[in-house]
Amino acid sequence: MNESAAGVIKHPGPDHPITITKNGKHVRVTFAGRVIADSTHALTLTEASYKPVVYVPRSDADMSALRPTDHRTHCPYKGDASYFSIDADGRSAENAVWSYEQPYPAMAQIKDYLAFYPNRVDKIEES
Repeated sequence: MNESAAGVIKHPGPDHPITITKNGKHVRVTFAGRVIADSTHALTLTEASYKPVVYVPRSDADMSALRPTDHRTHCPYKGDASYFSIDADGRSAENAVWSYEQPYPAMAQIKDYLAFYPNRVDKIEES
């Protein structure tokens, strides 16, 4: 295995499968009555037994509503995640959005994409 600044880089496999697929749906994320992301180019990441996560391209998000925070987490499979809070119409959702700025090579597809915590936004619609 490879080493990173945070430790060992793990690779998806039979014991911890991760797949990234084109979502194929129109994805819209809203918060405080405002559309924060609207995309037909989203990806769905399915990891082991976790609930699938929709990743939206940054280019399809209203980055003016997102404020970078100092919060960081590490995934041995994906890398280091950075976080954003959403500020819209007098409401705020702290660390509601995450992104892997420099994902590990096996997860390169999610670079420049954002994921939203469903319980920190009003809706994540897929149609």
